[in-house]
Order: sequence, then structure tokens, then C-alpha cells
Amino acid sequence: MSRQSFKVCFCFRRIFKLRVLEPPEDVKILFDQYSQNGTMSLDNLRGFLVEFQGEYNATRDDAQAIFNSLKHLNIFSRRGLHLEAFFRYLLGDLNGPLSPSRVVHHDMTQPLAHYFLYTGHNSYLTGNQLSSDSSVEPIIKALRRGVRVIELDLWPGSKKDEVEVRHGGTLTNPVDLLNCLNAIKDNAFQASEYPVVITFEDHLPANLQEQVAEMVTKTFEDMLYRPETDQLREFPSPESLKKKVMISTKPPKESKISSKKEQWNGETASKSDTETCDEDEVDEGESLQEEDEEMTVSEYRHLISINAGKPKGALQNWLSIDEKKVRRLSLSEQELENATRRHGVDIVRFTQRNLLRVYPKGTRITSSNYNPFVGWAHGAQMVAFNMQGYGKHLWVMQGMFKANGGCGYVKKPDFLLSNEVFDPSVRLPVKKILKVTIYMGVGWDLDFRRTHFDMYSPPDFFVEVGIAGVPADKAKFKTIAIEDDWQPVWNEKFEFKLTVPELAVLRITVLEYDTSGKHDFGGQTCLPISELRTGIRAIPLHDRRGDKYKNTKLLVQFELN
Repeated sequence: MSRQSFKVCFCFRRIFKLRVLEPPEDVKILFDQYSQNGTMSLDNLRGFLVEFQGEYNATRDDAQAIFNSLKHLNIFSRRGLHLEAFFRYLLGDLNGPLSPSRVVHHDMTQPLAHYFLYTGHNSYLTGNQLSSDSSVEPIIKALRRGVRVIELDLWPGSKKDEVEVRHGGTLTNPVDLLNCLNAIKDNAFQASEYPVVITFEDHLPANLQEQVAEMVTKTFEDMLYRPETDQLREFPSPESLKKKVMISTKPPKESKISSKKEQWNGETASKSDTETCDEDEVDEGESLQEEDEEMTVSEYRHLISINAGKPKGALQNWLSIDEKKVRRLSLSEQELENATRRHGVDIVRFTQRNLLRVYPKGTRITSSNYNPFVGWAHGAQMVAFNMQGYGKHLWVMQGMFKANGGCGYVKKPDFLLSNEVFDPSVRLPVKKILKVTIYMGVGWDLDFRRTHFDMYSPPDFFVEVGIAGVPADKAKFKTIAIEDDWQPVWNEKFEFKLTVPELAVLRITVLEYDTSGKHDFGGQTCLPISELRTGIRAIPLHDRRGDKYKNTKLLVQFELN
């Protein structure tokens, strides 16, 4: 064998070589503590679940389910679990960081304004905001992930006698509205039975609004929620709206006009690639229809169950509260940030009864996203994201809506609904301390090619762990990089002080170290602190788009005091 051949052979042995997986020392100590003569019985395991894992309602049946999940392995004994089987359980699917049952457990009987909704922006786009295709596929994917608010931009077709969905003022290709409506109907309640809201950004003349009214009515039939009045004093609850579809847009103004020239309604302000306008941007009262189309407008208006609109005047007018009716207001991320500087309390007060939708600024042409906590900390229910992209902000959004069984609705914390209106600018005292111990990681050798990270040696993984939340809670740490190891062991502990744990999301990202500073991606996950299970947990990692890897996971301990 030549020296060069020997070198290549040696390198590939290094890449493929895996040592026998050893439990961390803490796991060995726990096993000794909860076992007798090297065996953990059913009652021993239940004791471990209750006392160490914090699963206070765990029963012998729960422990038996764990036993049953390991029966097919050669390491299982009828008398109980040996160390290897116990370790295998800790790394298994039954020991995740969130409850495996995915049960909806928040009170779902409160008005819609009391919840954060999983919200999409320009839901029909497959890529960037300027030149990507419009399609039903992003809508289907979003709904199947649990997204509950879908946005469609409605424009006249090229012949002016049909309705199409597209991003106006750009090179994006259109998609037929009826196809979008059918896609929503077929997929609305696969991931969740709680209501889907369709927000129309309406750029249509009145005769095409008639077409929309007919299409929506025929497509959704009994699924469509039609309120008895367009002057709702309070929004209905998610519980009362199960398997219902709601339409939200700015109502067309019913008024008689003598002119026979085709008029456009108040949402026709075109949206260029650099503008930040959205469907509420035009002041209320500017909507016009032709005299002979008044009855058509009434039918279209009757579809709308969540009225959108931005009153004339300054910010104080936008945030005005009408005790006799509720509505939805839309603000760009920039408008919201500007508003929070002086009117934070007013925004929180507004969102206690009314809906606030926040959308990305128009310069985000790559379909990037923004910090959602500015909206959430001020009670904004619909923080609208570009779901077709990826990145840390979208990962946080996906993490937040893993809460409450992944149903797409998360109950707002009580302090955002209190009569003593919360001031987001005031720094609060520390309420919780989260301790995170990163033990080890496994599975990359099964989910990635052996040469994915390095041609000639195993990867050098390190972990970034941090908190996304209100400014006072933001923090990030990282472990050392473990060289040349597909099964890295870190055993590093970090501490986070949380002032608003109700809104905090734990971010974990694994990277493969590169001397250039451009580290390779090795997986990520985001988890809502409010639903984190304490104890030693197996943390599945996800790819950049949020899809879970089959085998790659971390073994982590959580302590929350």
C-alpha cells in the first residue's frame, strides 16, 4: 500500500470510527440511586419520574409504557431495566422536553384577542418577495405545521374579469384564488381543529368582490363563520369556533356614488418592493363602490367576521378603543417599534380587546423575518412571518407555537390582560432561574453523510444555547468544541435568569467548528420555557426549515426554580 493510500485509508477509518456510547456520569449516579442490584423495577422507575423528572402525576402505567417501549431490545429484562436500557429510554422519544401527548391545555373559552395566533405573511409565495412563484404549496405546508392565519393578496387578473392571488407591483407569478381556497379547505384542520383566519389584502373593484363572495361561500359552506352582526362587541372564543374559517379584511363602505367610472376600494394602495403598506394602510372612510353595485358589496361585507381598519389621524387614533365594537389593526414592524417608544401601554390596552397584526417591512425582499417579541410583549396577537424562509426568528416562532399542543393558539400571559395595564418598558425582577446542562449528542452519523462536515476527519461540534425573549432575558452561551467526535460529550452547565419566563423561548443550535469562522450547521431547536419538562431529557434537533431529524438529538438536563 502506498503512503498516500495509507493516509486516505487512515483518514476514512477516523471518519467512520465510533466508540461505544457511554452514559454520562450523572446518569450512572441516578441509575444507582433508583435501582437495586443493578436493576430498576417498575416502581423504581415511577419514583424516578416523579422525584427527579418532575412528572408528579406519573403512574405505574406510565412506567409500564416505558418498559413496553424497550421490550424489543436485547438489553431488556423482565425484572426491570439495566443501565443500558435506562440510558436508551433517556435518549428515546418518550423522554422529550415537552409533553409527548400534545394535548391542548390552555383555556380556549376566552375571546380571540386573549391569544397569540400562529400567523403567516404573503402565505402563497414560494420564495422571495420580488420574483418567486405563487402557489398553493406554501399554504398547505403552513397549515400542516399548525399556522392558523393565512394571508392572500387579491388582484384583478389580466382580463380584469377574474381574481388572482399575487404580490402586487412585483415579478411574482399569480395563482388562482379558487385553488388557494380549496387548499385551505382541504388542509385547514389537519394539524389543529381551532379556527383558521384568512386575511384578504383586497385590491379589487366591487364586481370582483362579488366573485370572491360567491367563491368563498361555495368553497367553505358551513365551515365559514358568519357573525350575526358586523359590530361585534367582543370576539368569540377559539373553542366556539372549532373547525370554522374566518375572513378578515377591511369592509367596503356602502355608499351611493353618481359616477359610473369603475372605482377601487380603500385597499388598493399598491405595494412595491420597498413600501411597507398593508391592507389597513388606507384610512377608513375612503372605500368607494358604484351605485348599481351596492347589493353586491353587502354580500361581500357579510363574509367579514374580523373587521380590519386604521382610523384617520395620528397613532392615538389608530389605537383608539370603541367599547361598542372590536376590530383588527395592522402595523408594519417599523411602525410598531416606533409606537412602542411612547405608547407601549396604549398598545397593550388596545390588544386586550382588539386584534393587532404586525407584518414584515417591505424591504425584506428575501423573505427574512424580524424579532417577534416586540409584538408579543405588547400583546400583538398576529405577528405575521414569512413561513417559506428560515432563520433564527422563524425557529423562535416555531418554538413558541409548540406550546399548547401545537394547536396554533397560545393563551397570552395574564399580565397582558390585567386591568392594571402592563408597561413593557419597565424592567421586572427575576421570576425564574433556568439551569441547562448539555451532556452529549448522538445521531449525526446516521442523519448525515460521513463526509458532510469534513472530508478527512470526524466533526468538531459545539453547542450554542440561549434565551430569546424580552430584552432583559436575552442571553447566549456556547460550549467548547469537541474535536473529531460523532458522539460529542460536553458536560457543561449554564444558568439563565428570567424576568418574563411566560414569553421566553430556549434556543439550542449545534454547529461544527471551522477555523474560518463560517461554522457548519448541525441542527437546532427552540422550546417554550413555559412548557419545558424538567429533568434529563432527549432533545430532538431540526434542520434549517424546522423539520426534525430522524436520529440527531442532545441529552440535556433542565432545572427551573
